[in-house]
Amino acid sequence: MSGGTLAVVRAGALTTVQDLGRPGYAHLGVPRSGALDQAALRLANRLVGNPEQSAALETTLTGCAVRPSLAVTVAVGGAPCPVSVDGRPVAWGNPVRVGAGALLEVGAAARGVRGYVAFAGGVAVPPVLGSRATDLLSGLGPAPLADGMVLPLGTPAGPPGRVDAAPWPCPPSELVLRVRFGPRDDWFTPSALRTLTRRAYRVSALSNRIGLRTDGPSLDRAVPGELPSEGMVLGAVQVPPDGRPVVFLADHPTTGGYPAVAVVHEADLGAAAQALPGTPVRFIASVTP
Repeated sequence: MSGGTLAVVRAGALTTVQDLGRPGYAHLGVPRSGALDQAALRLANRLVGNPEQSAALETTLTGCAVRPSLAVTVAVGGAPCPVSVDGRPVAWGNPVRVGAGALLEVGAAARGVRGYVAFAGGVAVPPVLGSRATDLLSGLGPAPLADGMVLPLGTPAGPPGRVDAAPWPCPPSELVLRVRFGPRDDWFTPSALRTLTRRAYRVSALSNRIGLRTDGPSLDRAVPGELPSEGMVLGAVQVPPDGRPVVFLADHPTTGGYPAVAVVHEADLGAAAQALPGTPVRFIASVTP
């Protein structure tokens, strides 16, 4: 039995299909991709009765509007925002029923950056390398949503979650990122390492799904020149020629020639996905996971 389709009425600033990504293909030059705030995606899926890895919509700042062809249970989570069905306000962060042909409007984020819109049955676009995720760097997966696009929905797998209030974390007013130094911390002066962990940075407006860019003091190099390209992992803190750290996110390149001074703990990257431009950033040195 089909779950019907989803017509895109308003695509928003950037709305993509995302699941938990396609890990294991870095040796082929394919990033993991997937939802930037994976905890939010998992929770939204649980609320509508989906397996946690089901594909949903990831919105950016301005939300989106869609119209399902069949009645479907929906949960909107991640960045808090107004939600309505045919102009009637409904609950954010809890499962709601959207009738066949009704207009689901996901409004602009009140706080945070990225919202997650999960539909019972999931967004059933064809998988590529085992994932339905849109990868903006490689171009794998479905294109970002555009007005008039129609997406297939899968068959609901189970009943919606029964909760009084789901435990959604607040978007950060200050982004705290725990880091482990390396693999190329020896390419930087001791004072640069102190600068990274003791000085204030802010989230740059140039941040995207590839990387969280920062504004703040530059890190001085001890070794001039650049590296031959080498493997880069999720959360790598790469330092380009301007000296300002960039934290690699889900759509990051799998190799790079700028030195990586540290790696952010993966558990902290969900908060990075919700940090607005201008949010203070602190890097905290840590030697334990």
